[in-house]
Parts: sequence; structure tokens; C-alpha cells
Amino acid sequence: MEIKKTSLNKLHQDNKAKFVEFAGYEMPIQYSLGIIEEHKFTRSNSGIFDVSHMGQLFIYGDGNLTDDLEKIFPLDLKNLKLNSSKYTFLMNDKAGVYDDLIITKLDEGYLIILNAACKDNDFKILAGLLKEKYKMVLNDQRSLIAIQGPKSVDILNQILETVEDLNFMSGNWFTYKNQKLYVTRSGYTGEDGFEVSISNELAEVFTKELLEKGAKLIGLGARDTLRLEAGLCLYGHELSTETTPIEASLKWAISKERLNNGGFIGSDKIISQIKDGAKKIRVAIKPEGRLIAREKTKIYNESDEMIGEVTSGTFGPSVNGPIAMGFVDKNFSKKETRIFLEVRGKRYPANICGLPFYKKSYVKGANK
Repeated sequence: MEIKKTSLNKLHQDNKAKFVEFAGYEMPIQYSLGIIEEHKFTRSNSGIFDVSHMGQLFIYGDGNLTDDLEKIFPLDLKNLKLNSSKYTFLMNDKAGVYDDLIITKLDEGYLIILNAACKDNDFKILAGLLKEKYKMVLNDQRSLIAIQGPKSVDILNQILETVEDLNFMSGNWFTYKNQKLYVTRSGYTGEDGFEVSISNELAEVFTKELLEKGAKLIGLGARDTLRLEAGLCLYGHELSTETTPIEASLKWAISKERLNNGGFIGSDKIISQIKDGAKKIRVAIKPEGRLIAREKTKIYNESDEMIGEVTSGTFGPSVNGPIAMGFVDKNFSKKETRIFLEVRGKRYPANICGLPFYKKSYVKGANK
């Protein structure tokens, strides 16, 4: 199968990116700064992430579209304001997660941002559930560029005036070189930032302008360490068709009204797990010492019983130590529970701790 390339591929090459294959795309894992310095630069300044491999699904329709989407997603879409975004899930009947996604309400319908590895399957599932009643466009003519970090608002505002007025998880249309682009104040790093949906033909010139104003290109390696420090799930690690949002400690993302009334795919399982409790729970793990416990590391209790498995683990540059997330038996999910991580045949002590590892810096209100 041919490896796809994003519109910024040449720019990545010019900036000496090290590439990896990810979800069928050639993507930059890091640049010359290296993952740790790229991570720190994003936390202190402004990092640019090419996330054009992700799916941008536009669904256009009449007044029935919202009702039909509410039968699928556990969201109160009727009360979602225009240009507001919500984090949610596409689930199966047992509340296993096909994908986690961001849905934004537009004038003419909805924009749904899908994970790269899931986007084609998501499209098929949604087209089947919506019975092809609505126009659905998985738009590969648009790039998606994330600008993340505390200085992102000042940099982006020089290019797109009034972008600073956006609230967290809201968006709007802007004009750049006589073309419309859509900007949301969102991201997946634990920092204030924006995601820009822009035509492929303008993606490189737009990104170069960000670079000229002081932002730097950041690879997928630092994106992963940033999201893990912020305690954010990654599909294929913390989320899968074998895991429910309740088990993944994501009950907050399900509308209270929908929890009371159900009526969405997977609602019976969700409601029953809230009532009876889930058997396994996503937890944060802080290894003692400097040990890094990678994905699939087995977790044991003090009685030598295996109680779970690590789903993501790395060195956290902002917390200067190893961090991990994983699932454990609910009886061992309380903070400060002592556990043991088996790495290369030896067991090392660690403790269950609270999330996030690094405090989020999202902007709740607009900067006037």
C-alpha cells in the first residue's frame, strides 16, 4: 500500500524531520531539536503540529440531523451552541469505542475530527447508521494544523485578527489570502492552542508564516509526551472496542441529560457500569525511581497477583520523571495504592496517582 504524504511533507523534509509511518502516512516523529526540547518549547512558547492525517468529516443536513446524531453520540447536541465543540465517542452496542472524536456545530451541519487510523471505518459506520440521508464529505482537500502553547494566541492573532476572542472548545470561520479557513481553540497537549482547517494549497505558506513569527515545527514524539503528561487518552492505547468510556474514566464527556434518558448507542452498558461500577479503571501511574514502563507492561499488586496492564508510558519532560497510564482492577484504583511493574522479568515499585501529571493551561474565557 502506498504511503500517503500530507501537504506539509516538503516543509518537514526541508526542516530535517525524522519520519515514521503512522496510520498509512509518512509523518514527522521529531526534528533536529529532539523530542524533549520540542516538548519543552511547546510548553513555554508555540509548537506547530501537522495533524493533516486526521479525518475532517463534514456532515450537512436539515433539522433531523441533530436528532439522528443524538441516537449515535452521547451528547446533548440540541443545546450545543453554534461553533461550539465537544469531545465524544463513536461506540458499539456494548459501549466499546470505535473512535474518540471532536464534533463542532456549524451553520450548515457538523464538523467531526476523526483519528487517522479510524477515519475510513468511522465514515462507513456513520454512513450506515445515518442511512445515507445526509451529505457526508470526508474532506482530504483540507489540511489540519495545530498551534499549541502559551504564545500561540499572540502568534496566530498576528495572522488572523480576533482569533484571540475564541473561547476554549469554540471556533469560527476566518479569511486567509481570500480563502475561508476554520479555527477552533482546542488541541491535545494540555496547553492553550488552536486547530486550523485550511486548504491543502495554502497549508505550507500559512505554516511558514507561523514559523516566521516564532513558532517551531514539533513532531509526533513530543505530541505523545505532551498528551500523556496532560492525562489525555490515545486511541489504540487507552481506548479501543474492548474499552468503554466509563472504564477509561471519561464519564465527564457524557452529557448528564443523556445519561438520565439513554437512547444512544451503547447507553445500556454505560448506564449499567455507572450503577454497578466497571471492573477495570484507567489510572495514572508514577513509577518510583527512573524506570520507564512502556505499553503492555504487566501490573501486579503486593500479593503478586496480576491486576492490569500499562497502555502508555514515557519520560515526562515537564515533570522530570517517568509517567504512565493503564488499566487496573477497580479494587486497586485508589490514589497512593502501591503496585509493581514487570519490566524485563523484574518487578519495580510504583504508585497510583491523580491525573493530570502536568496541570492543563486551557483558556476558559476569551482574551479581550
